[in-house]
This record gives sequence, structure tokens and C-alpha cells, in this order.
Amino acid sequence: MAGVFVAAVVIGAAAAVFYAMADLTLSHYDARAHLVVARRIVDSLTPGWQQIGAVWLPLPHLLNLPLVQWDWAYRTGFVSTGLCVLVLSAGVAALGGTLFRWTRSWPAALAAPAVVLLNPNLLYLQSTPMTEPILIGLSLLAFRAISTWTEADERASAAPAGLLLAALTLTRYEGWLVAGALVALGALGKRRLGLMEALRPGVYVAAAVGAFLLLSKGATGVWFVSSGFFEPDPLSLHQVGPTVERVWQGTRDLGGLAVVVVGVAGAALALRDLARGRIAGALLLALLAAAVLPLYAFYSGHPFRIRYMVPVVVSLGALSGLAVAALPRRAHVAAAILLVLTVSWQKPPLDSRAAMVVEAQWETPFRVGRRDVTRYLSTEWDGTPILASMGSLAHYMQESSHAGFRIAHFVHEGNGDLWQAARHAPSRHVNWMLIEENAEGGDELAARARTDPTFLAGLTRVAEGGGVALYRRR
Repeated sequence: MAGVFVAAVVIGAAAAVFYAMADLTLSHYDARAHLVVARRIVDSLTPGWQQIGAVWLPLPHLLNLPLVQWDWAYRTGFVSTGLCVLVLSAGVAALGGTLFRWTRSWPAALAAPAVVLLNPNLLYLQSTPMTEPILIGLSLLAFRAISTWTEADERASAAPAGLLLAALTLTRYEGWLVAGALVALGALGKRRLGLMEALRPGVYVAAAVGAFLLLSKGATGVWFVSSGFFEPDPLSLHQVGPTVERVWQGTRDLGGLAVVVVGVAGAALALRDLARGRIAGALLLALLAAAVLPLYAFYSGHPFRIRYMVPVVVSLGALSGLAVAALPRRAHVAAAILLVLTVSWQKPPLDSRAAMVVEAQWETPFRVGRRDVTRYLSTEWDGTPILASMGSLAHYMQESSHAGFRIAHFVHEGNGDLWQAARHAPSRHVNWMLIEENAEGGDELAARARTDPTFLAGLTRVAEGGGVALYRRR
């Protein structure tokens, strides 16, 4: 639907301008960190493919690689935001087009994209360089591609669907779950061709996972980096009830009651279709697979992050189109209008109190406090490398670019042997060191400073602010 795409681009661009004027484009620390990972592939003490890293999946950073080499784009994040707007707009247009092909109901085909796009939390995320908008856009594009492939004849190529599934797999870990579910449901739709033919799109997913594992091994020395990201949260660690409650409540807070109720009704209809052997509507259930990630993360003790439920809200919004289409045709227009108005009333677009907007600003006071550190560096820095953990202070590295600092001015985990040597004996290798002392218990350097009385030998604390301490070699 070209009209849906154009409308989505206009709405998304307007929202991006709104949040940029409010200085919220880069308020989330991960938005800044994603720009850093893309930039450091070129701007680094040790540039090269190893800088792609292996904690976050690589596709968003590869897409942003040429964009963020432009200093203005790197410092503002505006060009990367434009990429998010375009990918998400293509996704919601694909959703609308697929629903119309299934139902021949334009009210249902317009209501679902509207419910998805007008959610204030998603509108905010697509107005930043975060990776969730790319995940959601690719999920919806892959959904459409699998739907088209299952409905085509035996000669249809699986390559378009497979390539989109591979891209989805290389974007975020939720994509592994959604891609796997789409492959499984698509195989049911093509089972008449035999198992090997029906699973052809899965070959692309397997290849993408394999490529990422090889990248991880080459960049970090391990096949899969699975620890060291956070301090376990005892409120949900290995507790099923609190974990489920967090995901449920987060979904309610993000989407509102109307999206949850109508989306669940759409899911029930999709399950009915699946039980009757009709795969078309059931393909939308694959989007719900994204809920497995927050369930697993919180059960493993990951601190609560409400943005992990944004893809779940999107899946319920998409499923709501099935609920509208299931009504008598004469009620479609009224039902679609009522749904969109109710959802927008419960969760107004551009709401400054939206959960995602609030969560993105929790670090703002610390960002303001770190200006004292930047001011000291700006006047006293001697041009030699600064030791800092990128895992904890990537966002500060991006902030400091406004004062003229490049990523190549820092020694971090991506620098291999340079990092290993400097983190064991800082005063022997660097004149400057930054330590994150507060966030999630502090970074690795803070932990070493607490446990090793010789770690700070030869260094003097010269500035601090926002939980970050700056040390200088005497």
C-alpha cells in the first residue's frame, strides 16, 4: 500500500522532528551507544571488521556505518533516525497490504497499521537511532514475504523471503524468535511440497546465525557472548510469577487495554485458522514470538526494560486487524474508527508521559553531571589515549564528540591487546582513565578498583560527575 507508506513516512518524520526539538533524539543511552558501535568500525585505535563486535547483532550498525562517518550525523543521530522511519514505514505498509489481500477489507487493512504506528512508545523509538524500529519493520516485511511465498505456486523462489528473514535474524535477538516462527508456519503452508522444500527459507536463517557466530568467534574469541551485561535483579531472577507479571504489565502500560483485548481476540482467531489448516492469518502469530525474549531475560535476572515489550504491543496491534475483519462487513468502518480512536485516547501519540519516553530520560541527570568531566578533559587533555569501558561508557564517548573527542581517542574492549594490557595496569599504559562507578554496580574498571588496592596506584582522581570518575596519571 503506497498510501500507507507515504502516510507512515510523513507521520514518522513529524514525530522525529517533534522529539528532536525536545532534545530527546539521543536521550536514551543505547541510542548513543549504537551510533558509537557503527562509527568505531572506522574511527578506532584498531579499525577493522572486529569492531563490529558480537554483543549486539551487526546489521543495524552496518547500515549506519556509512552514515555516521559524517560528524554531524554522528553527533545528532538525525540521519540514522531517518533510516528507522523508512524501515518502519515499509513494514507497516507491508502489514496493511497483506491484511487487505487476505480480508478485502480496507478498514481492517488501515486500522492495524494505524494502531501500530500511532502508539506513542513506538513513535518515540522510531524517532531515535535505536534498533527496535528496524526489527519491527523487518519483521513485518518478512511476514509479508513469507505470506506471499506460501500462497505462490511450486516454482516461486524462496530467496526474497529468505533474505528478509536473514536480515531480521541479524538485527536483534527477538528476530531469531520471529524468524523461526515464520519459517515453521510457512513450512506448514508449503508442506505439500515436502519437508526440504517447505523449509527453504530456514536455510537463510541458519546461514545468518552461523555467520554471526563466526563473527563473534573472530571478534571476541568466543562463539556467543552470553554474560557480563548486567547485575542480576533479584525481583524476577528465576521466578516465573514475577517474570510473567512484568511482561504482562509492561505490555499493558505500553499498549493500553484496548490493544491488548482486541489483539488477543485477533490471536484467538488466528489460532482457530491454524487449527483448521489455514496458514494465512496464523502467520501473524509469529510476531508474538518476540515475547519470549523479555520472558527469558527477566527470568534470567535482567533489569526491567519496558522497551522489550514494544514488539509484543506491535504484534497485538497487527492481530487487531483480524478482529476487525471478523466482524460483519457493514460494521468494519465503524469498528476500525472506534478501535483507532480508543487506542489513541488511551495512549495518545506524542504523549510526553508515555512509558518509553520516560524510560529513555532516566539517565539525563547523569548526562548533565558528566559535563564536568568533559569540561576538565577539554582543557587539560594531552592528546594521549583515554582508558574507558565501551560496554559501560559508549554513550559518553558519543556525548564527548561534541567537545571534539573521537572514538580513536579511547582505549576500550574492542582494542584487543591494548585494552587487556591497559586494564590490568592503567598507570603503565595510559595517562587518563574513565570509570563508571554507579550504573548497574559500576563497570569492570570500577570492580577492579574496589578489589585491587594497587589498581589506582599512580593515578589521581581529577574530576567526577554523573557517576563517572576521571583519573589522571601523576
